[in-house]
Amino acid sequence: MTRIAHIVRELLRNLRRNSGTALASVLSLTLLFLLFDLFWLAAGTSDRFYQDLLSGIEVEVFVDEEVADSTIASLGERLEAVEGILNAGYISREAARERLTGLVGADLLVGYDETNPLPRSFVLAVDQEYLTSERLEQVEREVEKIGGTGEVHYSRVWLAKAENTKSIFLQVGLALGALILATALVSSTNNIRLMTRARAVGFRQMQLLGAGRLFISLPFIVEGFIIGGLSAALGWAIIFYGRTKITFSRIEIVFPSQDDIILFCLVTALLGAISGYFGLRKLLKEQA
Repeated sequence: MTRIAHIVRELLRNLRRNSGTALASVLSLTLLFLLFDLFWLAAGTSDRFYQDLLSGIEVEVFVDEEVADSTIASLGERLEAVEGILNAGYISREAARERLTGLVGADLLVGYDETNPLPRSFVLAVDQEYLTSERLEQVEREVEKIGGTGEVHYSRVWLAKAENTKSIFLQVGLALGALILATALVSSTNNIRLMTRARAVGFRQMQLLGAGRLFISLPFIVEGFIIGGLSAALGWAIIFYGRTKITFSRIEIVFPSQDDIILFCLVTALLGAISGYFGLRKLLKEQA
């Protein structure tokens, strides 16, 4: 209990004597974590938008002309047996004509009622996990092995470009996140180092009395923990306050789960604790 009381007294004394430095540290870290949070929201929102776009991809398999209408049902069953395909919806020539009319706004096949030239096809509902260029190519190869199927059509070029854009966005996000967290660690370390300079003599006296490095460092480790966690929590508080004031009618902002936010605040608090240790370590080495 005596040690805990000492740590609390040292912590409060340090915050009181260096209130300006502590406040500056909280504000600077809050700004850094706020930038990280905003990018986190942007990443989650763009990923949801990307998934919605993927769900709109239509995979269409055309049926060979020589395939009889009586075998269409069995062909559909074989398509649905392919791994990754959830459902195969049949599009007859008449249904294809209706789709074309709805697309262009006029019936282009007037007079071709007896000889409808449009091909028959199946529209495949593909599992979300298979909506990638690599996996759709696997599905395409399996479909082509089935007799009676013709060309497999989907937006290959668009999908490749979308995947490339997502990959670039992810790489930039990882680099930006690492840079922000590293900056926060360095900034917190330097702020605590400034606080400890004024108490160098006191640390020396405590060492002469037999106090270990960990005992001397604990108040600053706790201080870094509090400042780091508080800054992260303030960043999210600003975002949730802004959420009540700003609404987007066409874009759904995707927020992380409550558990993820709490975990993030704990991680930043641990980074603050680490910065508290590093902020004091150099001074303790000089006095060793």
